[in-house]
Amino acid sequence: MKLCRLLLIILINLSLAGCQPAATTEEKSNSITQSETNLLPEANTSSTNCNLTLGFDAWEPYQYVDVGGKVTGLDIELISLVTEKIGCKITYQQGTWVELLNSLKTGEVDMLLGASKTKAREQYALFSSTYRTEQFSLYIRHADKKRQAFDSIDKFITSNSRIGIVEDYYYGPQIAMLLEGSVTSKLFVNAIMGELNVARLLDNDIDVYIEDSFVGASMLRRKALSNRITPHKIAIETGDVYVMFAKDTFSNNQLEDFNQQLSTIKNSPLFENLMNKYSQ
Repeated sequence: MKLCRLLLIILINLSLAGCQPAATTEEKSNSITQSETNLLPEANTSSTNCNLTLGFDAWEPYQYVDVGGKVTGLDIELISLVTEKIGCKITYQQGTWVELLNSLKTGEVDMLLGASKTKAREQYALFSSTYRTEQFSLYIRHADKKRQAFDSIDKFITSNSRIGIVEDYYYGPQIAMLLEGSVTSKLFVNAIMGELNVARLLDNDIDVYIEDSFVGASMLRRKALSNRITPHKIAIETGDVYVMFAKDTFSNNQLEDFNQQLSTIKNSPLFENLMNKYSQ
């Protein structure tokens, strides 16, 4: 009896296994990505129990919280691959850029993404190798034919246009110089986040705002505002983008490991796949 029962159980299990559905395309894609990740070499890191707090400012498509409550985005996915390889676990802290910079200075936050390197920031932060370049666009009201004809930032300045920016963002040397001028600085209106500039433009409180080209396009698409706000033909190249680390909580040895893994990933198919995913 026992032998018959055992044979019956084996036959049932084999039957059930044959009824399992095949892996979906998405599941196959995920398994391939995981396989590619596993092929990357492990870092020669001596750190143990590495726990990092990553501060992020909602800035789709680079950093944001999806509908399921997961922190994701181009920068988040890329840097998570690197920190996993150097043996560090990430926790997230959301805030405005100004708040997060202050938190990095005090060591409450260990790292920030999408940062430009400046002499002031180098006083309290370490910088990774560059991982992408950044371009900003000017955005104006769709019906603003006057400013559509402008061919330089200087035309916006001489026309006394009110220019919306996000406080403590770096927009390149030209804008930095204008912000330091006693007269020209008065034309710039600070906001704690880019969405506020969108509302101010629609309310005629500003005449133009500056935003990252990927982020600006994403905001207009999400808010269905492409028929009311349009990107200007002028683009501002701000250069390379880095990860910032708090000097008090992240060591030079860890930075070396981080940069090694970042370089490996940038030269792997993972990087190209990630860029393609968020450029669509």
